[in-house]
Amino acid sequence: MKTKKEWMDLALTLAEATTSQTNPNPSVGAVVVKDGELLGVGTHLKSGEPHAEVHALKQAGEKAVGADIYVTLEPCAHYGKTPPCAELIVEKGIKHAYIACVDPNPKVAGKGIHMLKNAGISVEVGILEQRALSVNRAFFHTMRHHRPFVTLKAAMTLDGKTATATGDSKWVTDEEARIDVHKERHKHDAILVGRRTVEKDNPQLTTRLPQGGKNPIRIILDTQLALHDDYAVFDTAAQTWIVCGTRADITSFHEKHPHVTVIQMESDSIQVPNMLTRLAERGIQSLYVEGGGTIHEAFIKENVCDECHWYIAPKLLTGQDARSVVGGQSPQWMYEAEELTFEDFYQVGPDIKVIARPKEER
Repeated sequence: MKTKKEWMDLALTLAEATTSQTNPNPSVGAVVVKDGELLGVGTHLKSGEPHAEVHALKQAGEKAVGADIYVTLEPCAHYGKTPPCAELIVEKGIKHAYIACVDPNPKVAGKGIHMLKNAGISVEVGILEQRALSVNRAFFHTMRHHRPFVTLKAAMTLDGKTATATGDSKWVTDEEARIDVHKERHKHDAILVGRRTVEKDNPQLTTRLPQGGKNPIRIILDTQLALHDDYAVFDTAAQTWIVCGTRADITSFHEKHPHVTVIQMESDSIQVPNMLTRLAERGIQSLYVEGGGTIHEAFIKENVCDECHWYIAPKLLTGQDARSVVGGQSPQWMYEAEELTFEDFYQVGPDIKVIARPKEER
């Protein structure tokens, strides 16, 4: 007979399969079990559609009476686009509820657990909790900090260069690394670059995988709305948002690009923390930053970098005039360096991918 951890592992596998496609809701998996028999499974597929518990309980049917339910996140206890799942669990006669982690959403935050306990259901919280927290880290982060979880991405040579002095950067890494980047795009709500990247590379900023994938919202920082030409980011393959300052001529820009969303900040320049707050208000929970050295420096300077994805190629460009991953002025002393913790590193084709996070959690 399977253990509680094994049943929760199945529920988490279901949740992980829908990462990034349920925004603004979290990804959730549910499993209904009775006397060691699997009665029903479910996952939340899309915002506005039935939650994981609903699918699992529907499959279980009348057999759900006296059964156990394993859920990766505390069942909701409020009416939103769908009825509360905690109420449904009570109605179906579930005997035991095993929950991986508590929901930080103020509308839930313990209320679902309280409802289950009040109905006489035995509740256990914390099975595979860390994995459950990881599945919805962007959701939890946005709930707590009111800004998206920010990942900075860069491709560089072994000596830390992203392009030659002329700006040539195609290609630093091999094809396998570029495919991995598209997998990361698929996982994120939005992708961000600056105006200069658009002008220089004319990128599509879409997800292009053999099996398809979800396109992130394309966000371009363009203080003066100077991008008037027909760049690839202005096609209809994905949504495009432009962030600008107060002096930008929005009317003239919309005449040429009526389908592009313009977010105008409250000052002449774009202040990164304020921009991130605005993005969170619009439902962006995870942001993949593919900008150049100037953009990366702005995020690091404001202490709003939550994770770094560095792809390192076995190449040497050499030369002080070659372009670096992060621009700006370096500190005078080593103790002023931004301290990180290596979370993971592995080979992707001939290249190496390094994942690091700030030493102090933000």
